Amino acid sequence: MNELWKYNKFSILLVFICTIFYWGFAYQLERIDFIKMSALWVGLFFISYRIIKINSGNIKLLAGIALAFRILFLFAIPNLSQDFYRFIWDGRMLLEGFNPYLSLPETWIAEGNAPIAQAQKLYNGMGTLNGSHYTNYPPLSQFCYVIAGVFSGNSILGAAIVLRLLIILADIGTFFFGRKLLQMLHIPEHRIFWYILNPFVIIELAGNLHFEAVMIFFIIWSLYLLQKGYWYWAAMALAFSVSVKLIPLLFLPLFFQKFITGFNTSKLKYRFFKLIGFYSIVIITTVLLFTPFLSAEFIANFSKTISLWFQNFEFNASIYYIIRWIGYQTIGWNIIGTVGKILPLIVIGILLILTFFRKNKKTSELITVMVIGICSYYFLSTTVHPWYIAVPLSLCIFTNYRFPIWWSFLIICSYTAYINLDFKENLWFVALEYSIVFGIFIFEVLKNTSKVSLKSIYT
Repeated sequence: MNELWKYNKFSILLVFICTIFYWGFAYQLERIDFIKMSALWVGLFFISYRIIKINSGNIKLLAGIALAFRILFLFAIPNLSQDFYRFIWDGRMLLEGFNPYLSLPETWIAEGNAPIAQAQKLYNGMGTLNGSHYTNYPPLSQFCYVIAGVFSGNSILGAAIVLRLLIILADIGTFFFGRKLLQMLHIPEHRIFWYILNPFVIIELAGNLHFEAVMIFFIIWSLYLLQKGYWYWAAMALAFSVSVKLIPLLFLPLFFQKFITGFNTSKLKYRFFKLIGFYSIVIITTVLLFTPFLSAEFIANFSKTISLWFQNFEFNASIYYIIRWIGYQTIGWNIIGTVGKILPLIVIGILLILTFFRKNKKTSELITVMVIGICSYYFLSTTVHPWYIAVPLSLCIFTNYRFPIWWSFLIICSYTAYINLDFKENLWFVALEYSIVFGIFIFEVLKNTSKVSLKSIYT
């Protein structure tokens, strides 16, 4: 009993310290103060690790702590990202009957006839770069923005609170289905907290209002349904995920082996039928969700905005920065326009290799190739914002890979770009981030590959 009380007192102390740190992050931090940010970040990661280790057998306690930390951010305006201003803009535009995909915020502001409340304040908040591009947020994201507009059409803080509540609900759903999926895969339940209690997730998603949280909820729900054998509902959930963020489209090829070799209870032709049905449901549902916005102008604007991420924007890249440096040394200018068209083709090639040449018929194997596939995409991307890492982080807890957890910690290095108001990346910190991430990734690939080889020899 004394030993138990000692651990309880220590846990209370750790939670109290975390509360102070999160409060500082939410209400007392400016993005340019990297020293304070990194100190809080490191402290939160270390203490959260200890909380999970000490209380790994107390799922309800850890879940309550994770929820409490999120609620701490409830009345905070995001201080590390400006994207939420665009979310609010899009939602209010839809409520006024305007298609947000067909107009630019900068045009409304220049003409002085924006039909929404606080238009100038929202435009100033999102910044001229965001305001000069067409929105690229899919329909279910837009629906969430509309909800914020319905309940808070005249208050930015009120809209932020509504958006945050939606993200917290998504995290609760991820916890619920993620825990069940871990049980079904015979993996320790407390692993869910490497995602749910991860300071990166709490700060970047619940804190800074990035809707990767909602996308991840639908991905985890889809995988849970697939493991249960409800492939048709799994397809629907995956389509909802795509309709929040497009990134899950990358996973579609990887389901091939799961259907063709993973469902051994039916004949091959029925397995093909299920596969075709799965893909059809995903594609048809996604298209139906986009239907209210579809037009030739929408397709032109949406595709133009998406292409910017490959051919114009650069941030926190890894392999691309090396290619860019080689381009400067050999040609003398930035070759992003050319490389940005080639790198996606390489990603497609990697996904096809993972689809047909790597064993992934079991759900755990499928999730493993999903981790490798999405990280291959990010390793080759020209732009890797911190919140992108939430996807491989959420999936890795079902696998033998831990490098996304390390990446979620090291991603703080990317925020050195905001130390100066003119936004300039410190490539030494970027190099430090990826050197460690790649080192752990290569080590784990070799380690897990050798385990598979040894298993095949002795079975």
